[in-house]
Amino acid sequence: MAASTQRRDKKTTAALLKTELARTDNSSGVRGLQELLDAVLSPEESAADAEALDWCKHLLAGGDSFEDFCKTVRSYDNAALCGLVWTANFVAYRCRTCGISPCMSLCAECFNHGDHTGHDFNMFRSQAGGACDCGDSNVMRESGFCRRHRLKTGEDVPSVPRELLLMSEMVLPRFIICIIQHLRDGYAEPDGSSERDLQKVLQQLELHISFLEELTKMGGAMRTVLTKILTNQQTFRELSMGQEENVYAKRNYEKYLSALRSSGLASVEEKGASADSGSGGGAAALGSLGATAAASPDPSSKEEDQYGGQNVGQRKRVKLTSSTKDPSIMDTLKHKCFLEELLFWTIKYEFPQKMVTFLLNMLPDQDYKITFTKTFVQHYAFIMKTLMKSHESDTMSNRIVHISVQLFSNEELARHVTEECQLLDVMVTVLLYMMESCLIRSELQDEQNSHHVVVNCGEALLKNNTYWPLVSDFINILSHQSVAKRFLEDHSLLMLWMSFVSFFQGMNLNKRELNEHVEFESQTYYAAFAAELEACAQPMWGLLTHCKVKETQDYTKTVVRYCLDALQIWFDNIGFVDEPAPNQVTFHLPLHRYYAMFLSKGVKCQGLDLDSLLPDQETLMKIMVHPLQIQASLSEIHSNMWVRNGLQIKGQAMTYVQSHFCNSMIDPDIYLLQVCASQLDPDYFISSVFERFKVVDLLTMASQHQNNALDSEQERPMLEGALTFLVILCSLRLHLGMSDDEILRAEMVSQLCMNDRTHSALLDLIPENPNPKSGIVPGSCSFEEMLSAVADFKAPVFEPGGSMQQGMYTPKAEVWEKEFDPIMVILRTVYRRDVQSAMDRYSAFLKQSGIHSGNPWPPYKERTALHPCYEGLVRLLHCKTLHIVIFTLLYKIWMDHQNMSEHVLCMVLYLIELGLDSQVQDGPGEEVPCIEENCHDSWFPSTNLLANLHHVINYVRVRVPETAPEVKREPPPSTSEDTSTFSQNLREAQVFSLVAERRKKFQEIINRSSREASQAVRPKSSASRWLPPGTQPQLVTEILEIRESMLSLLVKLHQKLSARQNSLSDVWLEQPHAERLAHGDGITAIERILAKAATRSRQSKRCIQEICGKVCPPVPPKKSSPSDKKTMDKEERRQRARERQQKLLAEFASRQKSFMETAMDVESPEADTAMDLGASEQPDCEVLYDCVICGQSGSSTDDRPFGLVVLLQASSVLGHRSRNDQPKRLPTSDEEHIYPEDTCGAACDVRLTLLQRFFKESSCLQSVSIGWDGGVYVQTCGHTLHIDCHKSYMESLRNDQVLQGFSVDKGEFTCPLCRQFANSVLPCRPGQVTEAGAWHAPCHKPAHVLVKEVEDLQDQLGIFPTETNLSKEMESVIKDIKNTTQKKYMDYGRNPGSPDNDFLFMYSVARTNLELELVHRGGNLCCGGASAAAKRSCLNQLFHVLAMHMRLYSIDSAYNPWTRLTQVTHSRESECGDDRPEVPMLFRDVPSLLIIFVLTMPQPLRKEHFTCVVKVLYPLLYTQALAALSIKFTPEERRAWLASGAHQKSGFNTETSWEALLSHLVSELSAAKTLYEVKAEEGSTLSSTVWTPQSIELTLQQFCLPYLRLSCLLQHHLYGDGLTGCLNEEEFSVLSACLGLVSPAAQPGSQVSSASCLEWPVNPFALLSQWCSEVTSLPESQAEQTVTLVVQDPRWEAPRLLHLPDNYNTIFQYYHRKACTACSKVPKDPALCLVCGAFVCLKGACCKQQGICECVLHSQHCGAATGIFLLINASVIIIIRGHRFCLWGSVYLDAHGEEDRDLRRGKPLFLCEERYRVLEQQWVSHTFDHINKRWGPHYNGL
Repeated sequence: MAASTQRRDKKTTAALLKTELARTDNSSGVRGLQELLDAVLSPEESAADAEALDWCKHLLAGGDSFEDFCKTVRSYDNAALCGLVWTANFVAYRCRTCGISPCMSLCAECFNHGDHTGHDFNMFRSQAGGACDCGDSNVMRESGFCRRHRLKTGEDVPSVPRELLLMSEMVLPRFIICIIQHLRDGYAEPDGSSERDLQKVLQQLELHISFLEELTKMGGAMRTVLTKILTNQQTFRELSMGQEENVYAKRNYEKYLSALRSSGLASVEEKGASADSGSGGGAAALGSLGATAAASPDPSSKEEDQYGGQNVGQRKRVKLTSSTKDPSIMDTLKHKCFLEELLFWTIKYEFPQKMVTFLLNMLPDQDYKITFTKTFVQHYAFIMKTLMKSHESDTMSNRIVHISVQLFSNEELARHVTEECQLLDVMVTVLLYMMESCLIRSELQDEQNSHHVVVNCGEALLKNNTYWPLVSDFINILSHQSVAKRFLEDHSLLMLWMSFVSFFQGMNLNKRELNEHVEFESQTYYAAFAAELEACAQPMWGLLTHCKVKETQDYTKTVVRYCLDALQIWFDNIGFVDEPAPNQVTFHLPLHRYYAMFLSKGVKCQGLDLDSLLPDQETLMKIMVHPLQIQASLSEIHSNMWVRNGLQIKGQAMTYVQSHFCNSMIDPDIYLLQVCASQLDPDYFISSVFERFKVVDLLTMASQHQNNALDSEQERPMLEGALTFLVILCSLRLHLGMSDDEILRAEMVSQLCMNDRTHSALLDLIPENPNPKSGIVPGSCSFEEMLSAVADFKAPVFEPGGSMQQGMYTPKAEVWEKEFDPIMVILRTVYRRDVQSAMDRYSAFLKQSGIHSGNPWPPYKERTALHPCYEGLVRLLHCKTLHIVIFTLLYKIWMDHQNMSEHVLCMVLYLIELGLDSQVQDGPGEEVPCIEENCHDSWFPSTNLLANLHHVINYVRVRVPETAPEVKREPPPSTSEDTSTFSQNLREAQVFSLVAERRKKFQEIINRSSREASQAVRPKSSASRWLPPGTQPQLVTEILEIRESMLSLLVKLHQKLSARQNSLSDVWLEQPHAERLAHGDGITAIERILAKAATRSRQSKRCIQEICGKVCPPVPPKKSSPSDKKTMDKEERRQRARERQQKLLAEFASRQKSFMETAMDVESPEADTAMDLGASEQPDCEVLYDCVICGQSGSSTDDRPFGLVVLLQASSVLGHRSRNDQPKRLPTSDEEHIYPEDTCGAACDVRLTLLQRFFKESSCLQSVSIGWDGGVYVQTCGHTLHIDCHKSYMESLRNDQVLQGFSVDKGEFTCPLCRQFANSVLPCRPGQVTEAGAWHAPCHKPAHVLVKEVEDLQDQLGIFPTETNLSKEMESVIKDIKNTTQKKYMDYGRNPGSPDNDFLFMYSVARTNLELELVHRGGNLCCGGASAAAKRSCLNQLFHVLAMHMRLYSIDSAYNPWTRLTQVTHSRESECGDDRPEVPMLFRDVPSLLIIFVLTMPQPLRKEHFTCVVKVLYPLLYTQALAALSIKFTPEERRAWLASGAHQKSGFNTETSWEALLSHLVSELSAAKTLYEVKAEEGSTLSSTVWTPQSIELTLQQFCLPYLRLSCLLQHHLYGDGLTGCLNEEEFSVLSACLGLVSPAAQPGSQVSSASCLEWPVNPFALLSQWCSEVTSLPESQAEQTVTLVVQDPRWEAPRLLHLPDNYNTIFQYYHRKACTACSKVPKDPALCLVCGAFVCLKGACCKQQGICECVLHSQHCGAATGIFLLINASVIIIIRGHRFCLWGSVYLDAHGEEDRDLRRGKPLFLCEERYRVLEQQWVSHTFDHINKRWGPHYNGL
């Protein structure tokens, strides 16, 4: 049967089988089908065979064609979801307004068809792939659905007829098992070689899997069938084993079973082990797991511990695996249906893209979705195991997340699998398992005996972030409230989680290098910070979002309890008692941070009482140590104490405070320290801080001290660090009572104060609410509202020659005045310079607004009130230890001791002011009386700062080195007289043994109450640390007489700062102005404090008055009188130095300004000083030049010529001009096109080709100009140099190995003076200025004499110049000019390289430069004067070089057009050797003739001759204008004008009457009948206008103007004539007067008619007839071409770039998926040419030609090596100029005036007109090379 069916046609077979199967008794059909399938889908066949696939298609369709079948099935599609699946790099959208889940995404089609106006959406490039959620109300709000999915399509779809899909149900199971068998068969355990084999198997199956994918796209009906098949356990059982007799199937089933064996988490050996060791204690161990498993290794593995901590990492810790709740996670997988096995192989083959897409395409089917999710969870552990082994873990991670994000973003589904499949247990266990593979022993604290293990950040698992798919899934499911609640309620899970977190506690430990610099800087810190953020902090934030209300109190309590347990275990395991190990720091304390954040949340949101969540005092003291250690280390790092550890340690310090990390790192740490400070004894806390910062020794009254911990240059920064830390600790309120809105505002203000910020930078810098992916910033008030409240928007500005700014936000004035908070700035700065920047901006604001002109101090800012729970924090400011420190520091600063600084004083004053502003409630009663007695504490009577301020301290005993100045003093006399005071002096002993003693006492109290055991292992008592070793000079005890109080010291400091004796009069206190004191320097700060003290306490006020009232100031200590004088001198000296500096700076600035004015002129039309290098002021001497290299000035001589620094570049700007003044639009749909035919370049090419068809070659090449495309433009910066100096300069550049942005070998260099880019030197012609007088002399010779003279001049032969340096240079420049452009732009003749060709090229160079200058002047000469373009122009020198070269070609006098212009000759056709005629005069381009004449006559040309040439050419031009006009007339009009002109002919002055000339011309041209008839057919439609004399006059003037402008410009450059400005209407009259076409007697301002300028050398009618006969004698067959040549129009509009649409999305959507025309593929980097709209592949190998990529090729073709390309996928513009390229920037900005390079943010972008104008301006003026600085070579690879 099978064989015969196979032979028969597939279609009929299928139809037959279908009818048999549809019968009620279908057994024969089933049998037939099975046999057929056995043959077709035999697994032994090669999978790549397409035959089987073809059969399946036919069978499914059951006799129809497969396409029809697809259509039919689609009509039954009932899916309400889009579900489109995409892979990496696909462009999709995310709308936060419509999304319920943060992962929501939409395909472009659904997005564009939905309504998202005004929403917060962005476009993004998919990283891992995704699927469209349109229609899924679990993930997004229905309002955002698109039109197609808004209607629930399911309802109105008819039900599927059974027989339609009957065949599918029978055939597909066999098809799927066939795929599975191939997969089983091809699989081999991966080692190095077999990876390729796996790829091969997949390639063979590609068609099969694509076919499955195709089926899923047929819609809901087919998906239902597939789901049934994939989940049917019965079918699977029948087919999976293979039939008995099939050996092949049996074999691959065996392979499958062996592959399954390794799928459990516990490998086979372990299972045996766990049975022995763990079977008894499985359940029991669970309880202790959190406590022990993570921390102490198995007893059995103790021995291997002896060999050092290294192999802890390798040790498999069985305890964990045996004690997990759910053994099924660990065990081998068992499969029950196709879906499970397919997923299994998908994992084994490391997630091939096609399989992933197929599995995801099925998701719109609900039943499938649930089964698939369960299957996925069942395989979860296996997935992760495979991932860890994979070599391509990146790709694999992306594909895993591609799947999991679709499944777990749906809360309903996530809850379902959490309940049914223990999803949470699975995830936590797998995470633990994963991290176990890379544990090492922690070396924190006790290196030898530590029992704590941490992850090793150097392992690939952490370095490559392999764990992220897992963590990302975990965070994703924790974002669902129902799932998070289950997690928080499950105590054993929480314990497991805490043991997981403790793996990260103390990782990446840094040890300070003390001797030599570390050899190799490890970069593991990246991995460590990423791991803590992703694996610990983000799940924590996820959990915290669900602990926001009172009802969830218990969750917080539980978490806090487990945190404290885990911390306790950690302290025990690292053997921590009370002192941290020296010179160690880890930035990673996730357990501390969990504890801190849950504490904060509990107090802030859940109304919990702080005390109920705190441990005992001893634990708090331990908890405090490590975060404090981090703060001290930050200070050490910034004081360069860790410099030997390399840069990476600075990197860690920066990352710790960086915006993405700060609220998971430094903020919780500081909050935790604030909690500890508010609970512990303040004296203990303060002394701990100074001890930790190692500055205790510095805090002595003595002027010298010994510090064993720090070098002297480290003391100041460490002291500043300690004080700043205390200020931050006491003043920061982030977690102590600020609302979310206040926090957002404070964060925003601090960032804006550092620098103006763009919107996106600000969004990035404000710490988000770090629930990942939420993108939500804390606070109910939106980001935008807050931003507009605190900042002003500065729109982007454009400096035409400079960088392009972006839109910035800058703080409002009242923010600077009231809200600038330097403390917040210090906390948030990554770079120390940002603090300085904020202060500079602050002082600039104060100066500007006249509040304060000096150098201000950081302003003091009032604080938010503390939350009642934390009021203990205030006690820090009111404890004696701090007061002693403050007193000591004030005294030291006043006495000018070393290592004090303004910053120290500033922070001390800040602390005093904080203390005055926050009074402690209770009185002076002491809490711990026993301490009071033992401490000899008579420094201050109370703990209240206000009371202690005025307490006078008389004597202090200090220990000083013998060498100190204090030692030599006599003991104070008062001692001998009054023993009681002396004993008091003794009691005021040694301040800082006091701190140590206080610490010791406190420790003892705690130890008494705590367990005695710890006493035995205590390290030597902390007090002993304060006894310095006796090696240095002996310490002696001295008694100092002080007799000061804090208040008196403040007053004296005020005097010292203001450098006046009685700077505070007692009157001052009566009227203190609080608001006046808000901003200012140290003086203001002291006044503010004294004023506060006086208002708060009468006693203080009395004291201050007393101190100020002593008119003669108190005698300062002996030492200070000379120092006072010294400081006065110092001040004066400083002042003088400052003034000197100002003067110098001012002088320098004015110098620089004058240099800028002369040298750097980039587009500033205001400056009117034209650099006329030709004419100089002094008459009668040679032109002098300055060489910018050797500095000598002189004239240019033949031997040592000067040259002008020039840049030669090929340009096609002129060729892109068109007739239309509107720029062409960029096509954004298939209907729009750009036609290049109407551009100037194209038109001129057509004209030249036509001429070459009919006329003599040599004459054609003199009748037009080329150089519209690929012409050479010459511009200069205006600086000159000796040519030999230039050569040596180039030599030095060549030897200079520094990478330059240009290529010296190509002759490129930068001007030695102004650094402008250049590539050649144009020799300056030697010459006297006196000659100029002769050229200019006005002449009164009659016209015919001049005509004759010109003719004679033309006949003079070019004299070959003698070989001089100058002539050599001229030749080399000509060579440079020729090399500048491509060959194809030079050879227009039939025989390339002929003299004629060369001649054409040379005069066209002159034409190009003149035309371009006109364009730069705005297309006309109305603005007169010198423009910026004129400054860059070097036409004078260029003309001389070209003329010198052109004189080598003489024009054959027989063909000289001059004679045909000035004489009526007889026909010479017979003489002509060439059978083709010369070009008729009427077809010749008049400006070209002008330039040819000027260049071929001997230089310098007298001005009278120049004027003569202009005059002679004008009638020809005028005739051409009339001819072109006559052709535009309708026949009737033509007859009318013919008659009226004939009437005029007889009249007077006919030579200058256009009517007479026109009628003569018409009658002459009518001789050739065809001429006017060609146009007649179109004519009627053409002219709708009626021609009046006025409109004719205007047309004629417009026709002649381009020529007049060019002549005028030429005259200006050759003879230095000025150009007068005028109105547009007057331009014709002014120019014709300037050129001498009309007699100057004509009244200025009166309108000149175009005809009145005519001056005919011979009878005009004869000349006209001669010119016309040249045209009419042409054969009639060419009539049409003749007309084309007659109707020329010299007018062109200015060149413009394409007109771009306003919204970037319009361009992006059309072009980013558009296929390239050359290779028909969608390019990876598409680009658009903004000049002509061509679509090209950037860097595309597909379109390379001879190794040159398409953009470079196009730039050569379209812009003669200048290309302007818009990169579609990046929104930026690149410029290609020759062999270099640069990134120009973007002309599309978002709503906040910012670029979005690479479309990273994906916000809507809009065209910025100003930027686009700047781009166009640079293109037209050829200034890309000068303005853009960052050029690099492209090596033809763009």
